[in-house]
Amino acid sequence: MRILVTGATGFTGGHLARALAARGHDVRALVRGQVSDTGVRHVSDTLATLAGAGITIVPGDLRDPQALGAATAGVDLVYHIAAIYRQAGLPAEAYRAVNATAVGALIEAAARGGVRRVVHCSTVGVHGDVEGPPANEDAPLKPGDVYQDTKLEGERLARETGARTGVEVTIARPTGIYGPGDRRLLRLFRGVARRRWITLGSGEIYYHLTYIDDLVEGFRLCGEHAAAANRTYILAGGEVIAGAACEALCTPLGIEPPIHRRRVDFFTKSRAFDISRARHELGYAPRVGLREGITRTLNWYREHGWL
Repeated sequence: MRILVTGATGFTGGHLARALAARGHDVRALVRGQVSDTGVRHVSDTLATLAGAGITIVPGDLRDPQALGAATAGVDLVYHIAAIYRQAGLPAEAYRAVNATAVGALIEAAARGGVRRVVHCSTVGVHGDVEGPPANEDAPLKPGDVYQDTKLEGERLARETGARTGVEVTIARPTGIYGPGDRRLLRLFRGVARRRWITLGSGEIYYHLTYIDDLVEGFRLCGEHAAAANRTYILAGGEVIAGAACEALCTPLGIEPPIHRRRVDFFTKSRAFDISRARHELGYAPRVGLREGITRTLNWYREHGWL
């Protein structure tokens, strides 16, 4: 298929784009920046890796309608991974422009370009603190910050625009994404490795991780499986971390962490999820266990001097 991936310069989007190209698909990536007629100008290591995998780099910004039109023209399937995560100092409108407004504009452009389906990456964060875990896709929606608020708004716009234009829309809600090359959970791994672990709160909550390879396969199923049309799926690993991720992370290192009390969402809001819908409807089956995934990630960090 001809596939567009947004957010391909990021951890998740990059893994997805390369995996799809490796399966023989014609993959293009919408990337902010400039390219010349013969290739990428002032290429970064990330862009060089994408280009080396046979991925076509399309310059443009999600907030530019012309760029969206050029990127989606003649495409069969779009994976929309790009988003503003949590960045200090950004106004709410910056999040809304990318995480919500641009989603509707992308699907509008996709419809004009003949796209069959858009897989929109949201987050389980739209469910907020989960009471009585594990939660499924029908659990209450309780976003707790501007990132989660705008991701939920993006879901709404995706569904509305898809219904109006006839584009199939599949919503994927991943849990905490990790694996070799990830930076968002690097501080967590680094703190454990340096024996500076701090558990905030009671340590009696649940946190659900998803290894990147399993997530990529879940995305692929969302894009290719007929049953996924206009459905929403939680994509997560097969195991849940208890005790604020402490025991699972510390065990491979033989560390007994100290405990300190404070209130921080990561440690005090319980997030464990039921992936039965994705299992039954798509055949989604996470293969990388928690211990194996953590070991792979730790080894990669060490090999690259990040720990």
